[in-house]
Parts: sequence; structure tokens; C-alpha cells
Amino acid sequence: MSYRIVTDTSCDFPQEMYAQLGLTAVPLSVNYKNETHTHYTESWLKELYAGLRSGEAATTAAANPQDWESIIRPILEAGEDVLVLAFSSGLSTTYQSAVIAAGELAEAFPQRKIYVVDTRSASLGQGLLVYYACKQKEKGLSLEELRDWCEENKFHLCHWFTVDDLMYLKRGGRISAATALLGTMMQIKPVLHMDDEGHLISVSKARGRKASIDALVKKMQELALPGENDTVFICHGDCMEDARYLEAQVKEKCGVKDVLIYYTGAVIGSHSGPGTLALFFLGQHR
Repeated sequence: MSYRIVTDTSCDFPQEMYAQLGLTAVPLSVNYKNETHTHYTESWLKELYAGLRSGEAATTAAANPQDWESIIRPILEAGEDVLVLAFSSGLSTTYQSAVIAAGELAEAFPQRKIYVVDTRSASLGQGLLVYYACKQKEKGLSLEELRDWCEENKFHLCHWFTVDDLMYLKRGGRISAATALLGTMMQIKPVLHMDDEGHLISVSKARGRKASIDALVKKMQELALPGENDTVFICHGDCMEDARYLEAQVKEKCGVKDVLIYYTGAVIGSHSGPGTLALFFLGQHR
């Protein structure tokens, strides 16, 4: 039976990748300069990060059940089933909204199947799971087989990242004002990851930007599944030079062949700030 993969835009794909992979995505919104945005071009993201650097603020909103229904209903009406791969429930209500929408649509379309997976992932970490899911679908996996594959493999999706401006972690309640101030003065850069529950966890600290980026590479060296990381994803908060350095390091030290580099999207970037740099790969565990 034919089915479609549906995700949401917190997976931070470049616009062209949705078409390339045959994906449909539910938009999450960002309010910036009193305007609501749901689609983000590269030039607009660059403008957003410039604004954040100058002190502008942006707020975000999760997808609601109606957002999911408006995307999923036409697929069901066309006679196809749906696998939803949603933004981590540990960071957003987007997943819960997808579950609500799926329940309501299941009553309206009892002959159709709708499965919702909490990816426990975000940004291009979610994107990497979606990417691999699309590749598995191309191999001929059934809807149930792909659902089970995603549920099993999402815990191998490693998210390791660092931020350049500690004040964004302070605003998000992840560190105290005193810690942010002291860390900024001493050039301390946190190294964080996403745990199995889909929460952001601070793991260690590095002195200086280069050391924090090198720490991401070391984590990949420690955790990467052998032979399973020909392709990795890197996202950045308007710091391409740092992203290129990270790319060169993982190619040299981890045997990576292909790297997708793109902006940290507006939803995640509004909270993590300019200078965020993240590495996503398949690991033995998170």
C-alpha cells in the first residue's frame, strides 16, 4: 500500500530537499519584527541572524493539530497512508499536536493508516533521521517496517553542538545569569547534546571556540557507528567558516565522505542564537 512520509520544518532542510526526497512538511512559525514567517530562505535566515546579533528578538510557535490536519488530510483523501516523523516532544508540543490530529483523522478515514513517531530529535538531527527514512522507503520497506526502523534507529541519532553566545542559554533557562556572565568573560563554550528523551543536556565545557568545535569531532570519534556515516549533517547559526572547519575535521578524522551544511533553522536558531554549530551522525548510542 502506498504511503507518504510527513515531517515538520524544524528538521531544518533546505527548501529543495523536501522536493528531492518527496517529503511533505508542516510549517512551524517564527514571529520576527512583528511578522509571522513559516518559510525560510537562506537569505532570510542570514537576515534573521544579523537581527539577533543586533539585539532583535524572535518568538516561535509549535505546529497545532489543525496545521497537521491540513497537510495530512489531502494525502489520506488521495488514498495514501502516512508516517509522521515529528519534532522532539522534549522541546515542543508539535509531536502531541500530530498525535491529536492523527487520532481525529483516523476516525474520519478508518480505512487508512497513520503512524506518528516522536523522533526525540531536532534541527538537522531530525533531518538526518528523515533523510535515512526516505532512503529506507526507497529500498521498499513497508509502512510498518519503516515505522519500526525509525523507532529503533532514532536513539542512534547523535546531536552534538556548541554555542557561541551563552546569553541565549541563559534566556532559555538552561544556565544562570551568573554562569553566563562568568563563562562569557572566560571564553568558556559549552558542549551539549540531545539525550534519549529529546532534551538538551550540557555535557562539558571548552576554553575557546576552536576547542569546543574540536570537542564535537572527538565525540564523533568516540561514538560513531563504524561504516555507517558516509553522510553527516552540520548546521550553523550564520558561522559558515566554523562549519567548514568542522567539515574538514570530520572528513579527515572520521572518514566521512559527504557533508550537508545548512543554516540552523529559524525555530531552533531563535533560541540557540548566532554562532550555534552542530554535528549530527549515527552513533552506538546518543
